[in-house]
Amino acid sequence: MTDFVIPAPQTPSIPVSGGGSFPVRRVYCIGRNYAAHAVEMGHDPDREPPFFFQKNPNNLDSTGEFPYPPHSQDVHHEVELVVALKSGGSNIAIADALNHVWGYAVSLDMTRRDLQGEAKKQGRPWEIGKAFERSGPVGPLYPASQVGHPDQGRIELKVNGAVRQEGDLNQMIWKVPEMISYLSEYFELQAGDVIMAGTPSGVGAVVRGDTMEAAIDGLGTLVVKVV
Repeated sequence: MTDFVIPAPQTPSIPVSGGGSFPVRRVYCIGRNYAAHAVEMGHDPDREPPFFFQKNPNNLDSTGEFPYPPHSQDVHHEVELVVALKSGGSNIAIADALNHVWGYAVSLDMTRRDLQGEAKKQGRPWEIGKAFERSGPVGPLYPASQVGHPDQGRIELKVNGAVRQEGDLNQMIWKVPEMISYLSEYFELQAGDVIMAGTPSGVGAVVRGDTMEAAIDGLGTLVVKVV
């Protein structure tokens, strides 16, 4: 009998602008972090404790293609800022939080909205709607040493050339240092952890053949084809 050899898993990574890659450990996503988006999803936009869920590290995808997923007829785009950590810890002070950031990127949190809606109704976790294969298209990471720590600037998404989502990073309810600090109270953050920082209003459905263009000032444009 031939012994079965378990293949070594590959470490997911994000390409870095200018060359190289950033290995990813975990992906934390904050929900309802722009007031207008909270309203459009039927929630109170007042500042309340942040809500986080997780994608899988290998859900991040930099190929420029998004395969339309099975078992859904309502897949939505959500343009988001990615925050990549170079170090971590527990109970990180807000004043120290940005010292743990390696860089930033543009991303999309693609969502099977119909399956997410069913999960919400039944009080179940969101993974079936959020953490499916290639559900996190992502652009190259830009080191904070080059671009600083963006806390304002246009964030937008176009579908087939028409603007669907637009906002400003300064509209985030929970700012990047606050997100890092809050997460570190509940998880021990480490190098390779990634935070997807929420989406502005205007989320909507895509279909096969659509071209999405996600952009954040200073971080370039991520072009993704729905296939």
